Amino acid sequence: MARFFRGGAPALKPEGALKRAEELISVGQKSAALSTLHDTITNKRHQRNWNKALEQVMFKYVDICVEMKAGRKCKDALINYRNACQQVNVSSLEDVIKYLLKVASDRAEEASKAAEAKLDVEDLEAEASPEEMMLSYVSGEKSKDRTDRELVTPWFKFLWETYRNVLDILRNNSRLEALYAMAISRACQFCLAYKRTTEFRRLCDIVRNHLANLLKYRDQGGRDRTDLTVPASWELYVDMRFEQLRTACDLELWAEAFRSVEDIQGLMALAPKGCKPRPQLMATYYAKLTQIFTKSESRLYSAYAWYRLFTFTRLNNKQLGRADLAMMASNVVLSALSILPYEQMGRPDADPTAATERAIKMAGILGFSVERRDGKSLLSREALLTDIERKGLLGLVPPEVKQLFVLLESEFNPLQLCKVVAPLLEELQALNQGVSAASPVQDMPLESFVAPLQRVAVAKMVRQLSEVYSVMRVSTMSELAPFIGFGQAEQQIVDAVRNGYLQARFDHKNNTVHFGGQEVESDRVKGHIATMAKRLTRALAMINPAPVAEKEARRARLVAAALESADKENQRMLSRKLEIEKRKEEAERQAMERERELEEQRLAAEQLAREAEERRKEQERARREAERIQRELEEREQEELKAYMASRGKKVGEGEKLDAKAINQEVLTEQLRQQQELQRKLAKLAKQMDHLERARREEEAPLLAQAFEQKLKDDEQLFHSEAGAFKAAHRAAWEADLAEKQRLAKVADDRAAVAQQIQARRAEEFAALKAARARALAERREARRQERDIARRREYVRRCRLQIEEKRRAEEEEAKRIEEEKRKKEAAERQRKLDEIAERQRQREAELEAKARADREAAAAAPAPAPRSGAFVPPHLRARMGAAGGGGGPPPERRDAAPSAGAASRDERDERGGEERGGAWRPSARREEPASGGGGGYRPPALRSEGGAYRPPGQRGGDDDRERGGAYRPPSQRGGSRW
Repeated sequence: MARFFRGGAPALKPEGALKRAEELISVGQKSAALSTLHDTITNKRHQRNWNKALEQVMFKYVDICVEMKAGRKCKDALINYRNACQQVNVSSLEDVIKYLLKVASDRAEEASKAAEAKLDVEDLEAEASPEEMMLSYVSGEKSKDRTDRELVTPWFKFLWETYRNVLDILRNNSRLEALYAMAISRACQFCLAYKRTTEFRRLCDIVRNHLANLLKYRDQGGRDRTDLTVPASWELYVDMRFEQLRTACDLELWAEAFRSVEDIQGLMALAPKGCKPRPQLMATYYAKLTQIFTKSESRLYSAYAWYRLFTFTRLNNKQLGRADLAMMASNVVLSALSILPYEQMGRPDADPTAATERAIKMAGILGFSVERRDGKSLLSREALLTDIERKGLLGLVPPEVKQLFVLLESEFNPLQLCKVVAPLLEELQALNQGVSAASPVQDMPLESFVAPLQRVAVAKMVRQLSEVYSVMRVSTMSELAPFIGFGQAEQQIVDAVRNGYLQARFDHKNNTVHFGGQEVESDRVKGHIATMAKRLTRALAMINPAPVAEKEARRARLVAAALESADKENQRMLSRKLEIEKRKEEAERQAMERERELEEQRLAAEQLAREAEERRKEQERARREAERIQRELEEREQEELKAYMASRGKKVGEGEKLDAKAINQEVLTEQLRQQQELQRKLAKLAKQMDHLERARREEEAPLLAQAFEQKLKDDEQLFHSEAGAFKAAHRAAWEADLAEKQRLAKVADDRAAVAQQIQARRAEEFAALKAARARALAERREARRQERDIARRREYVRRCRLQIEEKRRAEEEEAKRIEEEKRKKEAAERQRKLDEIAERQRQREAELEAKARADREAAAAAPAPAPRSGAFVPPHLRARMGAAGGGGGPPPERRDAAPSAGAASRDERDERGGEERGGAWRPSARREEPASGGGGGYRPPALRSEGGAYRPPGQRGGDDDRERGGAYRPPSQRGGSRW
């Protein structure tokens, strides 16, 4: 009881807590180990100072929670760990959550495999035991269901609880957005892998509620609160909704998929300026819409989804092939033709405003920006077919699909329509083609449109028959549509009549169909009254014709009156029109003013109400928090009081509330009584001890004096005996040492001789070792010097080769640049003076050809190059070798032919061989032995006259050393030469 008993064990450090937990686990106390780790994780001091050891504690805590299926404790620990590391090291929290999901998923998978292994029966012919049969009869469950409930379901429940806890911890935090998206993706994969449709619906509701709360309280702000106006956050949330849409379609949860589509539309409305989803996501969006509307049998919206998918993919995906476009265009055309030619009417008492709102909503989902007054009229069968013809989709589809379009939309042939359409519908399956991986939809079966196209063909046929015939036998009509039965045809005709597409009635007594009706608003009779009036007027004129003169005079009077009143009437109508416009504008202005005032008042009232509601919520939140804290304190106090009463052996009834003040007063009284009793006992004991001590001292005083005198006598006798023994032993030892000294004095000379011999031998050995070490050091110094010399020479050769290579490359680039500039100048000159340049160009080409021919002849007549003319020679040795007659530079014919060789083609340079190439040294394919006397270029060791082997400078001759450089010489001894 903390309030009555001070003290308690302090929280352990992470390292100590981890060690203590392992000790508890080793003795089977997992609950105690979990409590120890939980206290360390929830300690405020560790939350303020994150370290790597705390992460190891979390890993261990996760293992124990998964093993014990303690989801709530794991959530509490994750919340505290998130507070500890989200500002310091978010990656640590990510590692912990990934580890938690991995461990829980592995355990669920192991349980599933164990359940499958348990169902594997070795003897399939063995009958079930009586216990199993009785259990199956009583419970109604199969063996697999019972096994799953015992082994798999608990782990699936824990895994689902883990996903829910992780999402609740990571929600609406800008620092944890990527981790939140990862958790949602893995939860979707879990639902898809194990076909958990109920959990997937709950997952969608959880994510939807998270977004709703984020939007509801976005004005409150916060340091780490997610902001959807940031493009990265918005794109992350959009990707999550697209993952949700794909999973819903894979699970065939079409209602949930449509709600995901609505969520995507809501996020698109919140998109930051300039942000929109990636084209791949939008293609997936329209592809999933086609599946959703096809499953819901919304032919109009399905056709528009196919149309939007085709136009969007054709515009943004350049990798589509001809076959892909043909298949997608065929689906667009067939889905548009599958729409019934009349609109399905709803209930008569339905609200027309709701239908309009629904049409506007669906138009927005399909990507059409429409106004509220024309949203319903935009998405129609006629408008879609017009767009298909205008966009040229009929040019991409196969001839059979195009013929279907012409038959159903253009031709009027009621007696042969269904008979011609039937074989075309049978050929649709043969028109299926394989699509490439770039297509957003991989499965596009055209035979799925056969049944709706048959219904459309029947409706078109009956409509055309109603325009030609007034009555027809049922058997004759059935023969015109061979692919549909009479019952289905009758049902479809009744549906068309109910929706106002045609007028017909069945006479089952005579087995006939009567077309047309008596309704005044019928398309065929609504103009008959005007026609009858016109015909009656002509009949009266024929029966009683008026005189011609009177008729002409009357006509002239009417024309004159009309001309006189035309201007006045025109002016009157114009002023009336202007007055009406002014009144309408004034009324609109007043209405807008009233609406603006009402809107301002409404907004002000809403603001006041919102502020009052926020204040009320804040006060309510503070009150609830205070009540919670007070309730927790009281509960903790009651627990401490009950523990105290139990420690004293007093029983407390269930639900009994203890009075802390009374118990505290009782404790104080008891402590005071015990203290007074203890003081009385101590005083009595002190008085008794005083009397005993006085009596003891009085009795022991004479005995102490007697014992002291006897001790003095004994000590004197002991001193005298020990002193005599010491003197005798000391003299005996002195006499023995003296005798030993006289005995050893005889061999002193021999000892000195032996010592001198040993010292001399060791001095010789040391001198030999010192000389060997000096020789080894000298050899190593010589070897290092030789290595440095060789490395220095090789480095010099490499630098020279690089310089020559760079120079050759620069010359080639310069030659290319000059040739390019020359070509550009010639092209410009040809453009300015086409006629004059033509002749000059021919002359120039002739000159160039002659020059090239002369160069080739000169190159062919030139003598063979000297051996090893392309060998590398350092620049500072070329002049000396030239004066000595050595072969270090290019031959004269090469120097003369160098300008012409730059203008020759690459093929000609290749024919002349490697001897004419400039640049770095290249080994020739045909190498001759160099002359023994000259040649200042580099020669490989294998071609040297001395045998090719490397010789140290100390083994070379003097003249040879002087010619080739010899051994290494310090700069002071080189005599001014570079080597």
